[in-house]
Amino acid sequence: MSLKMPKIFVPAGGSDDRVIEWAREAEASGVDGVFVGDHVTFYGSGSDALIKLAPIAAATTRLELQTCVYLLALRHPTPVALQAAQLDQLSRGRLIMGIGIGGEDKNEWWACGVDPKTRARRTDESMQILRSLWTQEETTFAGKYFQLDKVRMRPKPFRATGVTMQAGGRSDAAFRRAGRYADGWTGIWVSVRRFNEAGEKIAEFAAEAGRGDVVFPRGMQFWMGVDADREAAKKKVVGSMEAFYRVPFASFEKYTPYGTPAEIAEFLAPYIEAGCEHLNFVVADSPEAVLEKSLAVRDALLKICA
Repeated sequence: MSLKMPKIFVPAGGSDDRVIEWAREAEASGVDGVFVGDHVTFYGSGSDALIKLAPIAAATTRLELQTCVYLLALRHPTPVALQAAQLDQLSRGRLIMGIGIGGEDKNEWWACGVDPKTRARRTDESMQILRSLWTQEETTFAGKYFQLDKVRMRPKPFRATGVTMQAGGRSDAAFRRAGRYADGWTGIWVSVRRFNEAGEKIAEFAAEAGRGDVVFPRGMQFWMGVDADREAAKKKVVGSMEAFYRVPFASFEKYTPYGTPAEIAEFLAPYIEAGCEHLNFVVADSPEAVLEKSLAVRDALLKICA
């Protein structure tokens, strides 16, 4: 099998007091980028993705920096546009805003003054506002949730086209969001068939929006358990996912690889064959082991994609 090797992103790891050291280790390892999740109070815990990426941006020169996914609708888009522009300037154009509407904990939305039923429409409006603030001298926008009148914003992002935005999700609404407002898509918990369908639907929605000439890179995010012992690998990922999402692992198992690096690479290969251009590895393990295990899976993939 000869496949095109996708970009490999690893989760920002290590404790906060050694984030700079960890970032430099990750860059030296040869991975393509790092990604971070985003929550304000997800069952009581939060981590702001843009703040988390700032020291990594300052400590590195090559790594791509991805939010996956940023819960944009929890905030007003104007200050987010400024924060992202400044981070893109700091990183010299390495920021990728993966944007989604994850709503497992409804109380998180209410805690931020947002009705969770409105999060999709708010996200759509916000993405349009971000694009305009980043690329236009002046922005006027009249939406259901946000209204801007002749707003000017500087600094702009490092890139004249603005920060790269990727829509996250697996629903048709996520594909529509990608086609209409984003620059790419990152999926999670979808089959290869659905992955292919995503590409077709995104292209259709883009054409409807007059964006038929845009090429949309597609990627995937996978939770995984990595261990020489397959049962030990499964135990790790089961425990991590059930603790985080508070949903039985059976809901995720068919989309979640576990086992040796070679076994996981074989699981991922059909997605790469279908055109997956970047992979985010959510390795269920200790923070100290995540990079090592990610590199082992990357090396197994390199053998497949030789």
